[in-house]
Amino acid sequence: MEKKGSILMGKYELGRLLGQGTFAKVYYGILLKTGQSVAIKVIDKDKVLKAGLTNQTKREISVMGMVKHNNVMELYEVMATKTKIYFVMEYAFPPLEKVFLAKGRLKEDSARKYFQQLITAVDICHSRGVYHRDLKPENLLLDENGDLKVSDFGLSALTESKHQDGLLHTVCGTPAYIAPEVISRRGYDGSKADIWSCGVILFVMLAGHLPFKDSNLAEMYRKISLAEYKCPNWFPPEVRKLLSWILDPNPYTRISIAKIMKNSWFRKGLKSRQARTKAEDPEKVPLDFGSISDSSRNNIPTDMKLEVAKPTNLNAFDIISHSTGFDLSGLFVSNDQKDEVQFTSTKPVSAIISKLEDVARNLKLKVKKKDQGWFMRLEGTNKGINGILSIDVEIFEITSSFHLVEVKKSSGDSVYYQKMLRQDIRPALREIVWAWLGELQQDQKEI
Repeated sequence: MEKKGSILMGKYELGRLLGQGTFAKVYYGILLKTGQSVAIKVIDKDKVLKAGLTNQTKREISVMGMVKHNNVMELYEVMATKTKIYFVMEYAFPPLEKVFLAKGRLKEDSARKYFQQLITAVDICHSRGVYHRDLKPENLLLDENGDLKVSDFGLSALTESKHQDGLLHTVCGTPAYIAPEVISRRGYDGSKADIWSCGVILFVMLAGHLPFKDSNLAEMYRKISLAEYKCPNWFPPEVRKLLSWILDPNPYTRISIAKIMKNSWFRKGLKSRQARTKAEDPEKVPLDFGSISDSSRNNIPTDMKLEVAKPTNLNAFDIISHSTGFDLSGLFVSNDQKDEVQFTSTKPVSAIISKLEDVARNLKLKVKKKDQGWFMRLEGTNKGINGILSIDVEIFEITSSFHLVEVKKSSGDSVYYQKMLRQDIRPALREIVWAWLGELQQDQKEI
């Protein structure tokens, strides 16, 4: 049982309880090394197994790893014990629902700001083939800057979840927010269903109450199926028209996100620049989950006879910490979804650096070095949806003839990075790689 003030895994101090559900509790936490606030979701493993929700838990982790955006809750780390699973996430509180309870309804400008952030976040999810399926104010949190964060991807679906008809068929979500086609049980387009939920959220923000509300669930479903609702008299004409396009009971004629984003009411006050990713935000201090101690970094041995300084030495504890065999997140996140991979090499540091420079040159990536080359940053030139791609490469010395190389995306688009890693970087590094960690047996067969 978690107690306030207890230390988790020697890294986090647990604080007050933020909320709880059937299978999990969410606590406020502090990363001891930096003092940064985090949210820690504690899941009871037995309850998840008994309820048959193992795949759902894995999917939630996979989805949060795939979708990186300023308005989507970020998953920092996954840990586990014999009885519990811990999600360490970005801290954001309270939920938008509590704002409604305190204020009754939101002013038009505030509602528009949150709606803009919601639509932008949902758009990036859909571009990754992710459908939330449970969008509601309780799952929209506000951070310390008052920005909206979409959370709780437990009911989300991926593109591969579609049936042969190209539709999703699992009926899920919160009754008052689900689309009529979901209720009909004949299959539905996940993106159009999410858009409907966004429309209900917009209505609630401006009205202070649900558009479809009835103590009789069957009657509420009837109202949803017919889009039978009434806008309060304070709704501007532009909002009424936009809602009529979003809360269209026919998913085939319902407005798309692209058209919502072009709507004049939606665009009012919207910054023209693209939303920056968290990694590009200079005001956000990144979490450091590295396992190398400060003391080991400050005592890097050097040899003046070598062309480059020796990289950081690793002791036995550090080697274990870097090994994916001891990385509990590997129980949930597949290797091709991780933004960080490691390989070992028996080549000299100079040969490793030379090969990495060749790879960067072929991929038209700029190379920036520090610490005489054992740390490199490879940067792209084209700005994608989530900014410019930046890859950090760090070399660690295990013995004088055995090195560990860590390759990690620090900013940019995860999907583009994974494609480049799989199709270009890994094949090009084959001649210097002894083994990719976590894939030792497979790689040894190929060598």
